[in-house]
Amino acid sequence: MKALPFLSLLPRLPGPRFPAALLGATVLELVVLTGHLVAYPFGLTQERRTPGPLPGTSPGPRPSPLPGSPAAERPVVLLHGFIDNRSVFVLLRRALARHGRRHLASLNYSPLTRDLRTAAELLGRHVEEVCARTGQREVDIVGHSLGGLIARYYVQRLGGDRRVRTLVTLGTPHGGTAVAPGAGIHPIVRQMRGGSALIEELRRPAPGCRTRFVSFWSELDQVMVPVGTACVDHPDLDAVNVRVTGIGHLALPVHPAVAAAVREALETQETREGTVPSTGTTSVA
Repeated sequence: MKALPFLSLLPRLPGPRFPAALLGATVLELVVLTGHLVAYPFGLTQERRTPGPLPGTSPGPRPSPLPGSPAAERPVVLLHGFIDNRSVFVLLRRALARHGRRHLASLNYSPLTRDLRTAAELLGRHVEEVCARTGQREVDIVGHSLGGLIARYYVQRLGGDRRVRTLVTLGTPHGGTAVAPGAGIHPIVRQMRGGSALIEELRRPAPGCRTRFVSFWSELDQVMVPVGTACVDHPDLDAVNVRVTGIGHLALPVHPAVAAAVREALETQETREGTVPSTGTTSVA
């Protein structure tokens, strides 16, 4: 497997020293949770969208892309996890905007959604709207936890690979997780368990899938059981799994080192033509 160029630029997280590392990660998780609870009410509503041009009119002047940065114009769609909302991406969104990303869009899906497939269809409609509004042909997607699984279903099973250049997942149960709070109550959470019909559907062949996958997983993620379930393991997918050390599940979308790694992953210039699927694992530390 070829190493991704962005890996050499990653800030290094501290290596795990059990049980000290687990204790530190747990404390950080509590801090992140507290901060997120404060920000949560501000993300309950869908974000305001700038209307696109009316049919038959010109879109007007658009800002020039940054020199040498064609990725600046490609929209990034951010998709949150279970019982969450777009506020989880406040820091990541700010980091991407600071480095030239012009089009950043967040999607809230209802916690009452009972089927992941329904959420994936909603994502598809949202992506089409973003493309129409920005005049771009492709988007990148960053999904945290369940959000990454929704995005993968859209890409792999609903033809979303024609729209999604790169899918970055953060702590997503690609192989199903044995830890799923409320799994006996909420149908969409049951779909995240290992061996579910949906997880098995994602194991089916996906020849010709054009989307690049970059999956971040943490060895201290207490929600992914086993932790390796957050890796993409599929022979037809062009995927790289990035091991993150020293932080847990909730910290993945807010940690500055992960944000830098996500940004570099999205800016990596790789053409789809002639790409050979290269599923593998690499590390940031």
